[in-house]
Amino acid sequence: MSVSVVARCLHKTYRDGVRNVDVLQGVDLEVAAGEFVAVVGPSGCGKSTLLHLLGALDTPDSGEVQIGGQELQDLDLRQLAGFRNRTIGFVFQFQELLADFTALENVMMPGRIAGRSEAETTARARLLLQEVGLEERWDHFPNQLSGGERQRVALCRALLLEPPLLLADEPTGNLDPRSGTQVFDLMLELQNRHGTTALVVTHNPELAGRCGRVLALEGGVLHPRDR
Repeated sequence: MSVSVVARCLHKTYRDGVRNVDVLQGVDLEVAAGEFVAVVGPSGCGKSTLLHLLGALDTPDSGEVQIGGQELQDLDLRQLAGFRNRTIGFVFQFQELLADFTALENVMMPGRIAGRSEAETTARARLLLQEVGLEERWDHFPNQLSGGERQRVALCRALLLEPPLLLADEPTGNLDPRSGTQVFDLMLELQNRHGTTALVVTHNPELAGRCGRVLALEGGVLHPRDR
């Protein structure tokens, strides 16, 4: 399952002390259902801001975001929370795993929040952890896992509810090159297997070049970039 992503003329400005910083200055974006797109650009250019707007974690100053035909600006806060839970899986650079929960319990968390049955949630979490080679590590806590293993757990958590859209913000940025490549391999494999639409923000041009399309965020707008 997958969805299309459309953004029109997104603007976002932040206050930095006494001055305004125009981070996004009219971003337009179209991602087809099932497509895997990378967004690259220098640090501080607004890549994470863009991802937060697309994922309904923040709102633009102006402009529109449409996910699978749903206009996000038409939803109130409660509706947005439900839409995020059903539709979007997030993977962050720092995995944000819960330290007092095992790998399996961390992966299960979105299902518990959504009110899914314990048996269904457990079975789905175990299956995903098997897919990423962690079937013998699901009773381990985050501090007992390597950085690459923790990121694989985070990826499984993002996919637990089978979201049609996956958003990943520098998912390999905190990993050594070998672990980063392994995690990215898994992302590509799982995205292809599950048919998920995916946008990944990365500073790594080599990894970005393996995606179906690469966009560069420069001067507050997106430009196509040759791989």
